[in-house]
Amino acid sequence: MSIVAPSLLAANFLKLEEACKMVNESEADWLHLDVMDGQFVPNISFGIPVIDHVRKATSKICDVHLMIETPENLVPAFKKAGADNIIVHYEVCPNLHRNIQQIKELGMNAAVAVNPHTPVFLLEDILADLHHVLIMTVNPGFGGQKFIPHSIEKIKQLRKMIDEKKLNVLIEVDGGVTIENAKELVDAGADVLVAGNTVFSSENPLETIKQLKKFNR
Repeated sequence: MSIVAPSLLAANFLKLEEACKMVNESEADWLHLDVMDGQFVPNISFGIPVIDHVRKATSKICDVHLMIETPENLVPAFKKAGADNIIVHYEVCPNLHRNIQQIKELGMNAAVAVNPHTPVFLLEDILADLHHVLIMTVNPGFGGQKFIPHSIEKIKQLRKMIDEKKLNVLIEVDGGVTIENAKELVDAGADVLVAGNTVFSSENPLETIKQLKKFNR
C-alpha cells in the first residue's frame, strides 16, 4: 500500500491543531511539512516554532522538506523541533554527502529532493546513503500547481536505478498528486504520495486519504 503524506501547507493555518487531529485519525502514514525561505523558492511558509508545536499535536512521522539555502545551519534545530525525516534539495547542496551524513548522525532519515529540471541520474553516487528521494512534480514554492507530466518518466528512471542497485530507497512524489493520477504514479515506481489540496480541500479528507492508500506497486 502507498505511504500517504498529507501536506500541511494546504491546511487552514488558523486550524492547524484540527488538521493534525484529522491526520492522526486517518490512515495517513506521514505528515509532510514544507519549509520555505523566500530565497531558494519564491515563497515563505513556516519554520521551526510551528513544527515544534505540530510535533506535539501529531503521532505521525514528520517528513520535513527544507526548501531553503544552507540547510546545514538549521538541521540540528529541526531535529530538536521533532523532525523524523529531513529532505534537502540537490540544487542547494554543493557538499551533498556531508549534508546527508549530518542528518543521519543526528538520528533522522535523510532524503534528497530534485526539482523538475534536475535529472535523477545525478543522484547515482549518493543513492545508497538515502532513506528516500523526493521527486518534485511541480516547481517548488507554491501549493495547488498542476502536475508536470514528464515527471512520470523521472519516477520510472529512478525506480530502475534503485532496483538495479538492489537498494531499499523510497520514492516520494510531491506536487499535483490527485486520486486520478495516484495509480499512474505508483505504477511508475512511487512509494510515497504527498497530497496537499487533494486532502485538505476534500469534503471528506479521511476518505480521500483512504483512497490514496489503496494503490500498490
